[in-house]
Parts: sequence; structure tokens; C-alpha cells
Amino acid sequence: MASEIVEHGVAAAAHGIDLIPVVALLGAAVIGVPLFKRLGLGSVLGYLAAGLLLGPSGIGLIRDPESVLTTAELGVVMFLFIIGLEMEPSRLWALRKQIFGLGVVQVAVSGALLTGVGVLLGFAPIVAFVFGMGFVLTSTAIVMQILGERGELTSPSGQRVVSILLLEDLAIVPLLAVVALLAPASGPEVGLVGRVLAVAVPIGVVALLIVAGQRIMNPLFALLASSKQREVMTAAALLVVLGAALLFQAVGLSMAMGAFLAGVLLSTSTFRRQLEVDVEPFRAILLGLFFLAVGMSLDLGTVGGQWQIIAMSLVAYMVVKAVAIYVIARLLKSDHDEALERAVLMGQGGEFAFVLYTTAATAGLIDGPTNAIFTATVILSMVLTPLLIVGMRLLTPKPVQSMDGVEEVNGLSERILVIGFGRFGQIATQTLLGQGHRLSIIDNDTDMIRVAAQFGFKIYYGDGTRLDMLRAAGAANVDLVLICVNDKAAATQIAELFRDEFPLVKVMARAFDRVHAIELVKAGVDFQLRELFESAVVFGAQAIRTLGATEDEIEAVVEGVRERDRMRFKAQLFDDVSAIDAAQKLLLKNAVEQAREGGVDIDADSVADAVSKITRPT
Repeated sequence: MASEIVEHGVAAAAHGIDLIPVVALLGAAVIGVPLFKRLGLGSVLGYLAAGLLLGPSGIGLIRDPESVLTTAELGVVMFLFIIGLEMEPSRLWALRKQIFGLGVVQVAVSGALLTGVGVLLGFAPIVAFVFGMGFVLTSTAIVMQILGERGELTSPSGQRVVSILLLEDLAIVPLLAVVALLAPASGPEVGLVGRVLAVAVPIGVVALLIVAGQRIMNPLFALLASSKQREVMTAAALLVVLGAALLFQAVGLSMAMGAFLAGVLLSTSTFRRQLEVDVEPFRAILLGLFFLAVGMSLDLGTVGGQWQIIAMSLVAYMVVKAVAIYVIARLLKSDHDEALERAVLMGQGGEFAFVLYTTAATAGLIDGPTNAIFTATVILSMVLTPLLIVGMRLLTPKPVQSMDGVEEVNGLSERILVIGFGRFGQIATQTLLGQGHRLSIIDNDTDMIRVAAQFGFKIYYGDGTRLDMLRAAGAANVDLVLICVNDKAAATQIAELFRDEFPLVKVMARAFDRVHAIELVKAGVDFQLRELFESAVVFGAQAIRTLGATEDEIEAVVEGVRERDRMRFKAQLFDDVSAIDAAQKLLLKNAVEQAREGGVDIDADSVADAVSKITRPT
């Protein structure tokens, strides 16, 4: 009987959808990516390792990684669409010098050097040109993912990297054209009309997309939004992304560039955020699938059989490209740290190399084994990049802040000490300065100190978590200290230092949340204030004022909020059962009274359980 059930289940699976590879891919991503991120190796390497495990070179659960890679390339397409949404035309125009200046220089110089490396490795000049120019095209997916995880996409250095990546993505179009020109003639010669059409059709497609983006897309989304059907808006967003990609692919252009241009055209649309939200889940899943497919595509058999040439190519190409990027960055006025970071980050080949190599193989410029060597070299460079970034961060010293124009603490004598002069500290000190009090202010951000000096503030450099620095700042003689630092752990540490070393000094501290406020009270501060509590109370008061509440009603409600918060705080601070009971009773009383005032007859027992949950310490 049991065998019949098993056979029936196998037969059913054979006639249905094979979910084993899907479940395996999801499981590998869910387990591998968090594990690698926990180890500090990044999510990209986690995906690549998981793909290698599942692919033909691993346990062989997925035998055809090429089919997975073809679908997963849509993740790169959607990623560039979202990047395009952030690149308004005016912003893109502002980056034109970096895109067509820095980008062109890096591609041209790196391409020439890598072509020379290929010749030295024994490849024919045309084959070396294809190999080198393919390796020049950095992995947009990997670099963007790493920059996004670190929050550096909008930083000046990040914008320069994005500009270079955009130029490299554009470069795939002329490179494919060059490969077609270099290909051995195997058919009838193309006439003048054919050549003109080959140039005019792509230009016409770009013009068509621009017109559609400016004239059609925004009214279309407005019409769809009026239907209030969320799934229709999602379908329309996918239609725009995939439609633009298909249009560009049909005329021999890059799918990713079509999606990027569509994103740029919609970047000023009122529906930009909605589009981003609709596309993001698909982008995240498909981009992860792309990295998994790249890992699966690594053929360890090819690597093992041709390991000498692959190893030499990998080291030579990555080193030469990285050195070229570093030198160009330094010549164009980037500092050492930024140039080194860019060289390591962009020293690998990318996904568009696969497109160029496949096209070259189809055109007869390279044979199958050579294509396999080139592809393995690029994939290994993509695998090594996250590891090299981790190694660089471990081996290079942390940047030292410049002390130009900054004075260190040395025997300050004012009676009030302020530690931290960020957004919170700047506002908190205004009342003291308004009353004519003299302050000693210290901070450990030299850039902020120099900016504050331009507005007439004298800030001294000092780390408030160091006891020797506090002594030098005169902490033993002050009457009051304000801890305004933007770091929870540091704030608690400073409070504990004052409690243990300067117990007579009154301490006021900025708290980040309720848990941190409790930590500060236990560390001995005399007063703490959660940074969002007061602003949130004022915000809520204005909300009910807008709805027509009188000032007396607002005052009563706000005071009720404050009183309940004080009682909950006390209950959590001391784990005091009587305080919890008192808070429950007060909340219960207020809830019942407010309900009855609104004409609702409510039984107190029916809300007691809900009230107890509100006041339960968390």
C-alpha cells in the first residue's frame, strides 16, 4: 500500500510542476545569503556560492543554468529601471561630464590595456580585443548591489561609479556592432540601405520611447490609478519595464538600457514612487536569481582542465584593470581611498561580457572552448570581488580625520558641558545660549566642527567616551552636562562614566527610544528625553486641532498621553506590579470615559484585556 502511494505521488509530480528546483533555489538563498552577510562577506557572494552548490559543478540539482540565467537577466533590467527612476533628466545632465568624460576615458584606456594583455597571453589580436573589451564591462548588478547595501549610491563617489557603469552599459551597443563588422563574411553583402537602416532603426526606437515617456505614460498611469485596482498598476509597471526592454532588444540594443531610459523618463512622474514599489519585489527576487544563475554557470570542469590559462587571465586582467582604474581616478583628482575603493569594486568583468562573448562565438570570431575560458574568467572575477572588498577593508587603515582648523580639548572652564553638536545638540543649546549661558562644546566629527565654525560656533574636538578626554574638558568642575551624541551605546557609556567618576554633576541625555531611556536612567542620568516623543506628541496634538478639537480638549488629551507614558515607563523601569496595575486602571478609566462621552455605552470589563496588553512591559 505504501509503495502504491509513493508511486502515485511520483507520477503526479511527473505530470505537474516540478517544484524541487524552485524550492531548492529559494532554500539556498534563504540559508546562504543571511549566513554570508553574517560573516561579513555580503549577499552577492552568498548567492554565487548557493548557485555553485546547486549547479552542474555542485550537487547537480539544476542541469541547465543557461535557461535560469536567461530569465534572471530580467533582474538586471528591473534594477536599471529603478536606478533610472532616481535619475531625473536634470540630474543625469549634471553627470554628463562624468558619464562621457570619466566613463569614456576608463573604458578606452582599460580596453586598450586589456587587449594588450590578451595578446601577451597568446590570443590572436581580434580574440584578445573581444576578451579585453568584454572584461572592461563591469558587473552593474554586483557594484550597484554593494553600493546600495552600504547606502553609497547617492554619495559623490557613488555617483561617479554609477556614471561609469552607465557609460559601460551604453558601450555594449557599439561593441556588438564592432563584433558584427569583424565577423567573417558568410552571407550576401549588406547594401547602403541596409546600413542606413541599421543605424536609423535604433535611433528611431530611442526617439519613440522618449515620446511615449513624455506624452503617453503619465496620462496612462493617471487613468489606471483612477480605477483603484492595485494589481492593474503593478501590471502596467511591469509592462513599461519589459516593453521598453523588448523594444530595445528587438533592434539590437541593450535590454537594460531600454529599461533605464524608461525609468529616467518616468523619474519626474507623480507615480514614480508607486512604480518603484510595484517593481521592487520582482527586481529583488530576479536579481537574486541572476546571481544564483551566475554561480551555477561556473563550470569547474572547464576551470580544472584549463586552470593555467584561466588563472593567468584572471590575475592579469583584474590587476591591470584595477591599476588602470586607480591611476585614472588619481589623475582626475580623486583621493587615494576613493581611487583604491573604485579599483577593487570595478576590477571584475560583468554580465554584459557574456552577451559580447556569445555574440562573438555566434559570429565565428571565437570558438566554443575559448568562449568557455572567457566566461569562466569573468565569473571567477565576479566571485572574487566581494572577497577582495572585505580584504581591502580589513587591511587598509581606517581614514584619519584631518585636524586642520580644529582645536583639541585642553582645560575647558565653562560650567556647562555639551557632548555632541549634531542636529539635536544644535537645537538643545539654543535656549541656553539665549539665556546668556557660556558653554563648552565637544564633538568628534571634524567636518561638522569646521562647518559650525563658519557660523560662529567654537567647538572643540573630543571623544566623550574617553575618561581622559572628559577630564581635559573640565568635567570634574561643570555643573551640568548635556549628552547629545547620535550613538546609543556611546550615550550610555558617557552617562556611566559621569555616574562613576563625577557623581555630583547633573546629567541630561538624549534618548533614542524607551529601552534606551531606561538604560540611561539606570546609568544615573538626572533627565532623559526620547528624541521623537515630544515632536510626536506635538504632531498628534496638531492633528486633532485640525479636526476641530478645542484647546482645552487638546490640553487634556495631551496630558493624558504624557501621564500614561510616565506610568508605563515607571512600570517598565522597575518592573513594578503596582505601577502596572495603576497604569492599567488609568488607561481603563480614560478609555471608558471617552467612549461614553462619544455616546457609546461600553462595559469596562470588555476592554480590560486590551488595556493590560498596552501596559505590559516590552
